[in-house]
Amino acid sequence: MKLVIGSDHAGLALKKEVCDHLAAAGHQLVDVGAYTYDPLDDYPDFAEKVGEAVTGGVAPRGILICGSGVGVCVAANKIPGIRAGICHDTYSAHQGVEHDDMNILVLGARIIGSELAFELARAFVAAQFQANEERLTRRFRKVLAIEARHVRGSEPGK
Repeated sequence: MKLVIGSDHAGLALKKEVCDHLAAAGHQLVDVGAYTYDPLDDYPDFAEKVGEAVTGGVAPRGILICGSGVGVCVAANKIPGIRAGICHDTYSAHQGVEHDDMNILVLGARIIGSELAFELARAFVAAQFQANEERLTRRFRKVLAIEARHVRGSEPGK
């Protein structure tokens, strides 16, 4: 699977490990940064890069990593069409895709270790949205309707 991946400075080391692990498993990765450790990196910048790459069709899914996972998750979910979820257990990593069509896996580098991150990434890429289940598509349509009702055409304060 082709994936876009990004992190701030706090997630940089784990991002490199996850990239290596997924590449070794045959996945194609588009790394949008950070590329070097810079404590002045701001997580919203990388959340936006990954989110826009996913919604722009660069890759069908993405992975975001920051210290806790919370910041990039909040920022990414501001982008219409993004369904990012923090996952620190394998059930959520696959169930988020299967039930909610999650398209960005979010990891907290200060919360989990490398081996768990690898398991989560594998579960995420192996999962498929269960579009043939009526209850799941009904719920998914409701989520999309909420997004459509709240999308604004301008930035805050304009």
